[in-house]
Amino acid sequence: MTDIHPLWLPTAATAVLRGRTVRIEGEGPLVDTVRAEAASAGLAPAEADADVAITVAAGAASAPESFTLAREGGRAIATAADAAAALYAWFEIVRLGARVFEAAPARTYAPQHALRMLDHWDNIDVHPVMGQVERGYAGGSLFFHDGELRDDLSRVAQYARALAAIGVNRVAINNVNVHAREARLLTDDLAGVARIADVFRPWGIRLHVSVSFASPRTLGGLDTADPLDPGVQQWWGAAADRVWAAIPDFGGFVVKADSEGQPGPFAYGRDHADGANLLARAVAPHGGLVHWRAFVYNHTQDWRDRKTDRARAAYDHFAPLDGRFDDNVVVQVKFGPMDFQVREPVSPVLFAMPRTRLALELQVTQEYTGHQRHAVYLAPQWREILDFRPYGDEGPTLAQTVNGGIAAVSNVGDDEFWTGHPLAQANLYAYGRLAWDATLDPATILDEWIALTFGDDETVRRGIRSILDDSWETYEMHTSPLGVGFMVTPGSHYGPSVDGYEYSPWGTYHFADRDGIGVDRTVATGTGYAGQYPSPWREVYESPETVPDELLLFFHHVPYTHRLRSGKTVVQHIYDTHFAGVERVEAKARAWQALEGLVPPAVFARGRERFAEQVRSAHEWRDQVNTYFLRKSGIPDEAGREIY
Repeated sequence: MTDIHPLWLPTAATAVLRGRTVRIEGEGPLVDTVRAEAASAGLAPAEADADVAITVAAGAASAPESFTLAREGGRAIATAADAAAALYAWFEIVRLGARVFEAAPARTYAPQHALRMLDHWDNIDVHPVMGQVERGYAGGSLFFHDGELRDDLSRVAQYARALAAIGVNRVAINNVNVHAREARLLTDDLAGVARIADVFRPWGIRLHVSVSFASPRTLGGLDTADPLDPGVQQWWGAAADRVWAAIPDFGGFVVKADSEGQPGPFAYGRDHADGANLLARAVAPHGGLVHWRAFVYNHTQDWRDRKTDRARAAYDHFAPLDGRFDDNVVVQVKFGPMDFQVREPVSPVLFAMPRTRLALELQVTQEYTGHQRHAVYLAPQWREILDFRPYGDEGPTLAQTVNGGIAAVSNVGDDEFWTGHPLAQANLYAYGRLAWDATLDPATILDEWIALTFGDDETVRRGIRSILDDSWETYEMHTSPLGVGFMVTPGSHYGPSVDGYEYSPWGTYHFADRDGIGVDRTVATGTGYAGQYPSPWREVYESPETVPDELLLFFHHVPYTHRLRSGKTVVQHIYDTHFAGVERVEAKARAWQALEGLVPPAVFARGRERFAEQVRSAHEWRDQVNTYFLRKSGIPDEAGREIY
């Protein structure tokens, strides 16, 4: 496959280093990787007084993977705590470019989270509904093809390099919805998994696989998968032994259980702590982890039932289990209580379990934000989530509260541009940078990515910034208003279908009627979800007068004439934002058109195709949503614009 547009850090990014001298001190495969990178960048080895020096010195920095970078006298001198830190120091030097030789105070770089993970939802067999990659919008899998593991893993090596450059250190290679073929990664395919691990290892990345809780039955021939059954415990112990014998630095298992049809401990009258601890004890002798997803809810509920609330489910299932999970269990929690919507409140589970290791889960793949057919830069959303203060203005941020790391669903595939839309690469880059340092500014991250990917042309930088800076807000404007969510086409989750899920069993309702819209999640009259938050948020969310407008319809059912802080009514806000959102999208398409001749031709052509679709889709969203609420409310648009 021709890599028309590789991920960031192309050869041009290291051109400023060519002809300089380098000294690298340290041993091990990761240090060897740094030496190879320096050689490929054209740096010449030097014994002393090198322009670039990287030294591994145990105890030199405060934490694993951390390093100190001093820039003085036209030299860059990095002192790394370990071999992984040496690798990250190298990529920081590359990221700085010419600035690395400008004088600056010494600075220590340390990852905010020790575990920075990407989850791939790749299938080995092509699924009849979800395809090769579930919720994948960039072609097929990097790892699997035609029902087998790929022989040629050269593209995986490029991917591993790109991930190391942004600090990702764990990758799970297969779908959390583990089908029969994928379950055999634990058995028949173990040698192939080991080959993939070999490719990631030189870049400081440990491999994980998703496993089926039912494996003792489906793979081992047992008549039960009961976590308290000694035979089941023995089976998992033996399975872990086999995996670590093949891959000594294997990371661990990812599990989706009792959710959306996946098997789990509920079938045996056990709870999720029982299930997670079963696997945790199997992998503990090897230093392994179990990532146990908290995405558990009733997906067959009755739409007539106004009290059962999908938003409550993860908290109701997991909060009572706090303190019962083994130390090597990481409970992985989606950022919001529903499902990666364009706007949700932060999940209360993330600060309800202080005696449990919790990981924040984000979604880099654009399942609900335009399928990578739309240019939507998600770093501002993630920064808002990471900055959330669960206990009020004086308390810690969510980034400081979460103690088990950060995970996210990857957005890459074998597409020639890696992410379908070339600009969607910015989301993967930003995820890694924010997982390393949650205080980084999304705009600064975007400038880094543009420079590393397209060079330092100021016209290109301004053009791409104008497209992506406010793109999350723009997408929200022309899709689901005020936090209501899920006005998408069922199944595919692309494009508008205002009532698509309204009478379904999935629990994703907006309850629009002739008088108003929104879900009453108050303690006083609704589902009680607002009461899952600590003060001050439970009080803030309880009242329509204090809840943030962008979450109004998530927490309250209000009349169309309810006035927002802007002074507009809810229905007029819907009309205005949907018209304005389309105008913004059209302006972004023009901004991309103005870059013709300034970005590679193939990149420009793919972008032009995607922007044409984004404009078409934004019009469809605007017209369907506005028409729906005009007909529902009977209240005309104050501006008299065309609504059908």
